[in-house]
Amino acid sequence: MAKINFGGVTEKVVTRKEFSLEKARAVLKNETIAVIGYGVQGPAQALNMKDNGFNVVVGQRKPSKSWDKAVADGWKPGKDLFEVEEAAKKGTVICYLLSDAGQIALWPVVKKYLTKGKALYFSHGFGITFSGETGIVPPKDVDVILVAPKGAGRTVRTLFLSGRGINSSYAIYQDATGHAKNRVLAIGIGVGSGYLFETTFKKEVYSDLTGERGVLMGAIAGIMEAQYELFRQNGHSPSEAFNETVEEATQSLIPLISQNGMDWMYANCSTTAQRGALDWKNKFKNAVKPVFKKLYKSVANGTEARRVIRKNSQKNYRQSLKKELDAMKNSEMWLAGAKVRELRPENSNKK
Repeated sequence: MAKINFGGVTEKVVTRKEFSLEKARAVLKNETIAVIGYGVQGPAQALNMKDNGFNVVVGQRKPSKSWDKAVADGWKPGKDLFEVEEAAKKGTVICYLLSDAGQIALWPVVKKYLTKGKALYFSHGFGITFSGETGIVPPKDVDVILVAPKGAGRTVRTLFLSGRGINSSYAIYQDATGHAKNRVLAIGIGVGSGYLFETTFKKEVYSDLTGERGVLMGAIAGIMEAQYELFRQNGHSPSEAFNETVEEATQSLIPLISQNGMDWMYANCSTTAQRGALDWKNKFKNAVKPVFKKLYKSVANGTEARRVIRKNSQKNYRQSLKKELDAMKNSEMWLAGAKVRELRPENSNKK
């Protein structure tokens, strides 16, 4: 492991220098990795491990759109693409990459194939951390491990194909064989991680659920809507409101923050923007901090997990979800966004 200083705090992280791809292949050379589920993370992780030389099979319900997608991606039925039970039977490492609701529904089936010495792998700590609600309690004689890439499946695959890597956390919940650490690090490198940092199943799901509801999705969408609506109420055009709220942030500023950090971005903008941002930053921080505290508490006490399970188990969930997403899509703000994207030079030149 490498010791890295993060703003005064030293962490141990694992990079490809400490745990090479060659070592990862050696660790898993006699393993069959069964990826159960081909939805969000499944395609990227399965394809990356396959391209990296691991023995991978995919388990997916047939017929389904995900089965057809797996075939389109090059998986061969009867060779390395099977229905779920057959793949789980073949796998010595079972990568349980279904949705949280899907994991709950399929657990009685998958559990039958978790024989002594196998490994059960997750990319999310939900099922294990909230086992009282999910019913997911693994046998004591299998390894239970986690690698959680810090990005969507599409990003995991795109970064891999570009020769880069995505940051991932890893955790060991149960080490029955004495080899859980090597197994989890090998898979972490195999799926294309740039570096791996240690966590626990509980910390992973607490940070993940809070992040999704907070800065990564919920908070940013809410803040954007609030500013857009304020502009419109004060007579600004949809184009102006959207550009000043979303387009400039996503197309210009966020990439600069990603490349150089927030301090660099502040140092390289106009003095008017610089002074205003510094003066107002803490006002926003102080305003939203109580909301984040409430959110984290809701995650930690299981309220969010119970709500997700209840909502996702409703028969009309997909129809209800579509209504919510359609309402967002058809709001003035995101209709304006669709037009603005069409007007980007790279898109307008295609017409």
